[in-house]
Amino acid sequence: MARMHSRKKGKSGRKRPKSKTLPEWVKVDKAEIEETILKMAREGVPPSKIGLVMRDKYAVPDVKLILGMSLSAFLRKNNAVGEYPEDFLELIKRAVRLRRHLKKSKKDIHNTTKYNHIVSKILRLAKYYSRKGIIPKDWKYDPEQAELLVK
Repeated sequence: MARMHSRKKGKSGRKRPKSKTLPEWVKVDKAEIEETILKMAREGVPPSKIGLVMRDKYAVPDVKLILGMSLSAFLRKNNAVGEYPEDFLELIKRAVRLRRHLKKSKKDIHNTTKYNHIVSKILRLAKYYSRKGIIPKDWKYDPEQAELLVK
């Protein structure tokens, strides 16, 4: 898929294994994995980091094969997910950091453009998430409120 604000194709990335069954070398217990995931979620670890920890420390190639559902669906089912989606919050954090930089460096034209791109992505995602009912329908992006949300 092409990138939104650059002229690059952006085809690099990890390709998941095509296998739909759990490999025989995986020796973990489903209850243990569920407990570990919920413990990390309660500590405030984001879902993407939980997946990395499961892969690196517990040798789980795909959590979905063990749980029978995706990690985000599992967290939603157990009420361990945050108020806003992780990708949405990360974009807001980027916008807040860049806005802080632009307050100090008023003549930074290139990053002003990039800030506008990030805000555009935030607004597009907000429209999608409000349509799906994940965030409130009347949610609006406000830079000052975003700074409070991130803290």
